[in-house]
Amino acid sequence: MTGRRVWRFSDGLWLAALTAGAVGSTWTTWADIFRLGIRNEEQSHILLTPVIAAWLVWVRRERLRLCRPSPSLLGPLVVGAGWASVGWGFANSVDIARHLGALAVVVGSWLSVMGPPVFARFMAPLAVLVFLMPIPGRLRQAISIPLQEATARVTEWILEIAAVPITRSGNLLSINGNEVAVAEACNGMRMVAALGLVTFAFVFSFPMRNGARLLILLFSPLIALLVNVIRLIPTVLMYGYAGADAADLFHDVSGWVMLFVGLALLWGLLWLLRWLQIPVSRYAFAGG
Repeated sequence: MTGRRVWRFSDGLWLAALTAGAVGSTWTTWADIFRLGIRNEEQSHILLTPVIAAWLVWVRRERLRLCRPSPSLLGPLVVGAGWASVGWGFANSVDIARHLGALAVVVGSWLSVMGPPVFARFMAPLAVLVFLMPIPGRLRQAISIPLQEATARVTEWILEIAAVPITRSGNLLSINGNEVAVAEACNGMRMVAALGLVTFAFVFSFPMRNGARLLILLFSPLIALLVNVIRLIPTVLMYGYAGADAADLFHDVSGWVMLFVGLALLWGLLWLLRWLQIPVSRYAFAGG
């Protein structure tokens, strides 16, 4: 029994050393994860995850005064399970096993120093680390393909209402003699993953009721679809009338801008819930 004690400088040193060792021992896997985040647009949410995790820790920084490090033997067990998962993933070419194992090794190193009581107060920042995992190809296609076609249908309908001549075949839109594939012009999976991450950060940055958090999270796919449409309409028009170079530039920039649009829509949804007098805050006053 180590008992409860105050935070010491040595705790920070142990955290830094064990984290470095955990990452170093699984470096090949971590390099693979962030390589995918940099090179694959559909996995770009990986690069945003450390920022969101740091933000969620920051908004909970006062909790550090209420908890004390309690080193636990559970940490080495998690580390061992993580190494086993990495090894099994390498041997059987199962990427998700390697990726989850590498994450478990790092989380286990933290658990070894801080213990379960600290983890319990910082579950949201820990849970968001799941977004570091690259989305497996089969799951990505199962989500993105229906979303792309739905986005194409809605975009065609809106442009037809605006009297813009356009035709559609599946997720392929034709405008002014130019063909625009929704998968290329506005990738649905990128918005789903990134907006899912932003939504998670949004609902856990404020003292909301768990029911309200769940409701907003359930709405996030619809928000992703709406954001896709908002992005796709000007993108299609630019591919049709402004040229490929200008359209490509708009496509690249708008992907990140749409995250702020999605955040604005989340604020609007929160306002709507309060306007409908649906309990949102844990406290009696608005804002909590």
